Amino acid sequence: MLQSMTSEPEQQIGVGAPDAFQRLWTPHRMAYIQGENKPTGPGSGDGCPFCAIPEKSDEDGLVIARGERVYAVLNLYPYNGGHLMVVPFRHVADYTELDDAETAELADFTKRAMAALRTASGAHGFNIGMNQGATAGAGIAAHLHQHVVPRWGGDTNFMPVIGHTKVLPQLLADTRKMLADAWPDA
Repeated sequence: MLQSMTSEPEQQIGVGAPDAFQRLWTPHRMAYIQGENKPTGPGSGDGCPFCAIPEKSDEDGLVIARGERVYAVLNLYPYNGGHLMVVPFRHVADYTELDDAETAELADFTKRAMAALRTASGAHGFNIGMNQGATAGAGIAAHLHQHVVPRWGGDTNFMPVIGHTKVLPQLLADTRKMLADAWPDA
């Protein structure tokens, strides 16, 4: 909810000083902050969302494409529209634990993700990477996943710079369908 701008801002007890349009409320982010869907332990049976997603339909799991060893899925908490991840089906935490076939398919799916994002949304560039371990910033350190974040010239606007907030112009289900339709065949 945005606080409206008036000549005399409405005072609300206990919510801080009025600040016109400088506060954008995003209560849905609290689930991420509080660790919802994060595994409770190192094993795949400990609530790992990356192990649970393949059991769902593509639409319900936001899966874009499935391979033999990895799958591509939209990030529930994206940095940019179209932010997806390439995830091995096998529950492993570290890149060095992947076998050669998993490593090859992860690389192939990363290339396909880039092609799909270019086709579907005209991405100009990409941030691609993995955070290995909680100390390195992995939100779900127990299950390896590689981020593919599309970027466009000028996509850093006032919202993330000043408001520390991303504005996504499309629902995740619509983004999933758009990318699944654009996913290149092997």
